Amino acid sequence: MSSVAPAWTALSPALLLGLTGLALLLVDTIRPNERSNTSMAVVSALGALASLSVTVWFVIAGTGHADAGGAITLLEGAVKVDTLALFFTAIFASVTALVVVAAHDYFHDHQRPAAFYSLTLFAATGMALLAVANSLAVVFVALEMVSLPSYALVAFLKKDRGSVEAGLKYFLVGALSSAVFLFGISLVYAATGSLIFGEVASAVESLDALAGVAGVGIVMIVGGVAFKTASVPFHFWAPEAYEGAPAPVSAFLSSASKAAGFVVAFRVFTEAFPLGASVAAGIDWALAFAVVAAVTMTLGNFAAAVQEEVKRMLAYSSIGHAGYALIGLAALSTGSAGNEAVMGAAMAHLLVYGFMNTGAFLFVAMAERWGIGRTFEDYAGLARRAPVACTAMAVFMFSLAGLPPFAGFFSKYFLFMGAIENGFLWLAGLGAVNSVVSLYYYSRVVRAMFLDDPATPSALDAIDVRPTALYAAVVFAAVATVLLLPGFGPVIEAAEAAAAALF
Repeated sequence: MSSVAPAWTALSPALLLGLTGLALLLVDTIRPNERSNTSMAVVSALGALASLSVTVWFVIAGTGHADAGGAITLLEGAVKVDTLALFFTAIFASVTALVVVAAHDYFHDHQRPAAFYSLTLFAATGMALLAVANSLAVVFVALEMVSLPSYALVAFLKKDRGSVEAGLKYFLVGALSSAVFLFGISLVYAATGSLIFGEVASAVESLDALAGVAGVGIVMIVGGVAFKTASVPFHFWAPEAYEGAPAPVSAFLSSASKAAGFVVAFRVFTEAFPLGASVAAGIDWALAFAVVAAVTMTLGNFAAAVQEEVKRMLAYSSIGHAGYALIGLAALSTGSAGNEAVMGAAMAHLLVYGFMNTGAFLFVAMAERWGIGRTFEDYAGLARRAPVACTAMAVFMFSLAGLPPFAGFFSKYFLFMGAIENGFLWLAGLGAVNSVVSLYYYSRVVRAMFLDDPATPSALDAIDVRPTALYAAVVFAAVATVLLLPGFGPVIEAAEAAAAALF
């Protein structure tokens, strides 16, 4: 970003997403007869791509980097734009672009699809604001900006009982989580007298008698983060919401929304509650995250292994991957030189996960568009009628499982190696065991598509319908996943540079 540009232009990626959502809502409200599904999808995709382009330009220009003047702060320090914020904003914008393109075909016969596009962009705007939050107050407001549109998106199919029920459950659990999170913030404020991360960190070092109050508040904030990232024990909403929601919404929530939860966790617990000061005050949140990471990855993978529906399997799989990403917090050590490496590896895994998991759910959206069913058996023989899409799905499955030479293998490798270098061999070993377990259920999808025979000769007739936008989104996600292989060196370097902003 140019040095002569106003400081507020650093928020351009978030502003572009929000303005695009407002434009869609305005057109749909004032001139509903002149908007179409295609025009809304195109405008939404252009808005997301514009946000992504500006974000990449900022990264290249060194905006927020330590070598270019450091982070840009706004609103009395409540908002901070740095390399970490830009890294996660790129994930949000990329996933949003893929989802709105795929939604063009998925909602081709919906009466008012414009609401979907505006809600998605508003949720993405909240995620971008989460990435730049430097105050617990901004974090809470941005979380609500993400959550409220998400509740509506899950229940978007008003005539589908499963979608409405999933939206209601998500709303009830989300409301409880928000209340717990807000109460935790109030306790931290009572103990420290501030909501700005840096000021909270300074106060944590000298809590004395108020250490117990702050400790309870931090535990509550851990609970709020666990809900947003679908981590145990606040994971139970995810399978219900992902299964009942429209598949593009499931892709959006399981990838972008999960990454939003992690950017909150990474920033809050490293900047507001630095490990050294927290441990000195008797608050060892790293140990709590180590336990949560271990239980989350184990429960998610073993639960996914017994599912019979592909979409529900992917839902539990996303819980398992939340456990992997939590290693970035769980494996931090006081004064360790390897903290940037393990945190950067967790961020790189979230970037790779954003493409491969979004692509997998969009493939499920394509299957729902064809009306072929949801079970593994319903996918039998798909590769004979849709070889390109099924090859893309195989790439997603093997990459999610962490098989070499796919990008998921490299992201997990650097993540586990970072944990080992910080002395958490047991956590890395448990992650490796869970990756082996995941290979079983991911390979079931590939086997069904390429090796099994369909139940009847006419079972795949609907596949003659070619949803172009959905195809394009799935294939692009697969290409991006594959292209991350030769480019993983720069990816992990960029992630570690972004993680350096936290320490």
